[in-house]
Amino acid sequence: MAKALGKLFTALTLAACAAGAAQAQTTKLTIGMSGWTGYGPLTLAEKTGIFKKHGLDVEIKMIPQKDRHLALASGAIQCAATAVQSHVSWTVNGVPITQIFLMDRSHGADGLAVRENIKNFADLKGKTIAVSAPGTTPHFFLAWMLHKNGISLKDVKTVALEPQPAAQAFVTGRNDAAVSYEPYLSTIRAKPEAGKIMATTIDYPSVIDTFGCTPKWLAANPKAAQGLTNAYFEALDMIKTEPAKAYEIMGAAVKQTGEQFAESAKHLRWADKAENQKFFAGELQDFMKQAAAVLLESGVIRQLPQDYSAIANAQFIQ
Repeated sequence: MAKALGKLFTALTLAACAAGAAQAQTTKLTIGMSGWTGYGPLTLAEKTGIFKKHGLDVEIKMIPQKDRHLALASGAIQCAATAVQSHVSWTVNGVPITQIFLMDRSHGADGLAVRENIKNFADLKGKTIAVSAPGTTPHFFLAWMLHKNGISLKDVKTVALEPQPAAQAFVTGRNDAAVSYEPYLSTIRAKPEAGKIMATTIDYPSVIDTFGCTPKWLAANPKAAQGLTNAYFEALDMIKTEPAKAYEIMGAAVKQTGEQFAESAKHLRWADKAENQKFFAGELQDFMKQAAAVLLESGVIRQLPQDYSAIANAQFIQ
């Protein structure tokens, strides 16, 4: 009897040790993001256990882009999904973050809606445009388009509205123009009588989203960073192999049906490993420099980055 109890005790001890070791191998972290369609694969990885498969205990927090850097600075989140120019501006303004993989490129998913009497960018002078606060992607996208057309933010009036309320306000007749993105831009697409979408990221390809983490967290958790990257690519594989299920899961997170989410996703391009390698090999550096010039002109940053290479690390996409 004693011998049997001893064996049982040993078995239980080994099981407890194994469970403890498994738990020790799991890295907890919190990711900040928004309901932007392009970030859907992160939700998919969290909801389907892909993150857990790669040794990660991930909590996703929906945080407005204008506040995401504050969450990073406070330690409330360790990583964030955001646009390339945000990584640049946050780092320059004292909240360092390092991009580790490319998520998506907007291909018509971000747009500028205007009333019918506005025919071109010159007609926007003196007009009121609903757009998110400085430091956000819609604000940068507007500044980029104006810059490319020889005018600036000083030539227009802006009212601070996030993409969803900006789109809703536009279709109800408020403001002369609005900058929004999917899935909310579809609100405007569905009501052409309210106005027209004059330009999108097909015309001005300047909205590129990457995933980044604080340098301190990356240095302490390289295996977890690799796991995050691998989980993202695995989520993309699931979208390809089980599209209906994947779109249903991603859509539910932003209160859309799977069909609605799939329609929104038509306006962007998710980036696989090959696209990541190509992007980090040179295009990322060039785009960051162009973006920094626009950020400087629009007053979001007061100086250009001293070292662009510190804002990206390609080791996890090899």
